[in-house]
Amino acid sequence: MTGINEQANPAVNPAVDPAFQSKVEAKTPDWVKDAVFYQIFPERFAQSPAVTKPSNLEPWDSPPTPEGFKGGDLLGIAEKIDYLADLGITAIYLNPIFASAANHRYHTFDYFQVDPILGGNTALRKLLDVAHTRGIRVVLDGVFNHASRGFFQFNHTLENGPASPYIDWFHFREFPLNPYGPGKANYDAWIDLPALPKFNTNTQAVREYLWSVGRYWLEFGIDGWRLDVPNEIDDDDFWREFRRQVKEVNPEAYICGEIWGEAQRWLQGDQFDSVMNYLFTEACFSFFIRDLDYATFEGTPYSRVVVNQDAASFGEAVQKLLNLYPAEITAAQLNLLDSHDTARFVNTARGDETALRLATLFQMCFPGAPCVYYGDEIGLAGGRDPDCRRAFPWDPSKWNTLQLSFFKKVIEIRKEHPALRRGAFEQLHARDKLYVFGRSAPNEKLVIALNAGEQPATIPAQPANPFLPEGSLLIDLIYEGEESRAYRVGPDGTIEGLELAPRSGVVLEVIRLAS
Repeated sequence: MTGINEQANPAVNPAVDPAFQSKVEAKTPDWVKDAVFYQIFPERFAQSPAVTKPSNLEPWDSPPTPEGFKGGDLLGIAEKIDYLADLGITAIYLNPIFASAANHRYHTFDYFQVDPILGGNTALRKLLDVAHTRGIRVVLDGVFNHASRGFFQFNHTLENGPASPYIDWFHFREFPLNPYGPGKANYDAWIDLPALPKFNTNTQAVREYLWSVGRYWLEFGIDGWRLDVPNEIDDDDFWREFRRQVKEVNPEAYICGEIWGEAQRWLQGDQFDSVMNYLFTEACFSFFIRDLDYATFEGTPYSRVVVNQDAASFGEAVQKLLNLYPAEITAAQLNLLDSHDTARFVNTARGDETALRLATLFQMCFPGAPCVYYGDEIGLAGGRDPDCRRAFPWDPSKWNTLQLSFFKKVIEIRKEHPALRRGAFEQLHARDKLYVFGRSAPNEKLVIALNAGEQPATIPAQPANPFLPEGSLLIDLIYEGEESRAYRVGPDGTIEGLELAPRSGVVLEVIRLAS
């Protein structure tokens, strides 16, 4: 969750020292390395007739509003599990689901009750059972920095003032409280929004309460936590104990923090397993988008101005990403192109679907866990919040079926080839607008070529390159013609006959033929 004018805070992201990678002894959940995530905004994905709804809901296909409800629910997600499985999804990240007076549910009333509009705790139980049966894990959004005006302990203090026994649960400055203004709240609140009072995590009772929430839902059956603005709880010991208790319940539980910049502080094996990799997102903006709409960045803490890079600059950004953290942590990063906090990637690209396809192909072939924001695969558009939170159109006539087929294909390729998930990464070429890299594992090699330019491109000769030995046969894994499309590596290291169309990419499996 991010707010207007919120900026990344470099003060809490100290630069990595030269010995960082040798110091870290991280162990991340093994399943995450193979996962393909799908982020769902529960209010807007799917409705089930089995969940009783209140009146005064907005029409499902009407433009989203900041306060309006459309009535999506968790049973609706469970009923669409076949769609997700067919897409190739193996993990779901849900935006907050606990009782709240906001459609996004970052204003938590009760951390132990799923919102009744979403179907309550029984609906979550059903979703977990259905998802786990299909081999799909479920990660929840943990909002532990702030609660809401309706949270019991805050409301108790609102009613009783300094006499409340919960006065030390929040940071109150004076009484009476002014939770509805005018002006800023007279208590600490997230980005000064009175609706979001910040917890006082220096109080032991608060710490114990939040840790118990983390344990409770893991015992209930969830598979991990995505942590909302965890840098706002500027207390490493809090997060170390959170991790200890989470991993005690389930050693394979996933802990992913919403950190927009470099995150070495939290990724030393004692706090988070990963972060939402917005640095990856920025790199994709810089290379794959031809005409970037900077207005879509308003209200987000993107840490730098993104420029239209050539392949060499993009390659440098990629190498920096790969060198930020040890390989174990890099393999668990949540690599995303957009989210509930940003305009959709295609909107930032001013409607250019080729940019989204190129970025998605790169995402599916890069180390880390790719995360698809619901609806991207069928062409759902959306500008800045709340427009990026449109309802999913379940009428297939409104889908971009070519795009859906592309998403399915590249997800399938990732799942079928271990080298794309766990293999080594090697940059093979980076010049002008052509970027080529290889992924290799003991029993396979793949070459991925991305032409972000406006002209056809050929991969330059790679003489004596052990990655592309002379005589090797290269099979095009994306092409779906009646016969497979294949190329051969010539004596000078040229891939004979391969010409990449403008704004296109290819994944080639390297088959070394016997001499």
